[in-house]
Amino acid sequence: MKTIRLDSGKDVGKRADVFISENLDISRSQIKNLMKSAEILINGEVVKAGYILSENDEITIDIKEKEGLKAEPIPIDVLFEDDYMAIIRKPQGIVVHPGAGIERGTLVSGLMNRFGNLSNIDESRPGIVHRLDKDTSGLMIIAKNNEFYEKIIEEFKNRLIEKKYLAFVHGRVDNKGIVEGYIGRHHINRLKMTLKDSGGKYSKTSYSPLEVYSEYSLLDVCLHTGRTHQIRVHMASINHPIVGDLLYGRKNKFNIESQLLHSYYLKFIHPITKKEMEFIDDMPKNFLDFEKKLKTKP
Repeated sequence: MKTIRLDSGKDVGKRADVFISENLDISRSQIKNLMKSAEILINGEVVKAGYILSENDEITIDIKEKEGLKAEPIPIDVLFEDDYMAIIRKPQGIVVHPGAGIERGTLVSGLMNRFGNLSNIDESRPGIVHRLDKDTSGLMIIAKNNEFYEKIIEEFKNRLIEKKYLAFVHGRVDNKGIVEGYIGRHHINRLKMTLKDSGGKYSKTSYSPLEVYSEYSLLDVCLHTGRTHQIRVHMASINHPIVGDLLYGRKNKFNIESQLLHSYYLKFIHPITKKEMEFIDDMPKNFLDFEKKLKTKP
């Protein structure tokens, strides 16, 4: 259990969820859930996430131990599978694995229900080789056993897996380009990553325009490294944040509040069969809907 007593200063007058997210590495949505379940109390009472902090407020954080992973009947869209692996389409809006304040309704629980046998080297994330953010959709590689898991992880480490994304961004992007630099945790908002000249992990993203509209662009984005929030950070750094990404970007006139970022392409050598594997996904419905709005004359 952790207790924080608020002294006078810059934090007085802040929303409780904002203050807590700045001091703990958990999202505001997770904080909201923890407050609802009485795992975060202020002055011994359950309050709303938007509670405004006052001097001498006492915040008590007592997160319960997880009950353990459980299979749940969550639909899993399988594009391909064999005895060693599967390629699935992750929908937008689902968390990949349990975290603070989120134990149920994750992709992992759906995978356990759908496949049964999964790699278990990381027991907290069975089958998970790589992850996508909650509001990022698209193709993911799932490991059915430990042999495949260990070998495909090596391919990721050696950057032998080709990964491409579709992204709608703010502004006109008329030319292809490259963004590179060092990504590290933001010094104030611990939920955010930021691009640095040094001191973080090296990252590289290339992009090219597919469609350019008056205020938005559809990009084909290739990841050369795989850092947390990499595409979101890189596109925001060149003033072309992803549409719907309210953490790194800005509001849009269509009131889209989940980033339009989709993992549509994977190419790699199957580490067991040694066959070249290539998967290309269709543009998802939310992209098609947004594209239709852009093409509709006012």
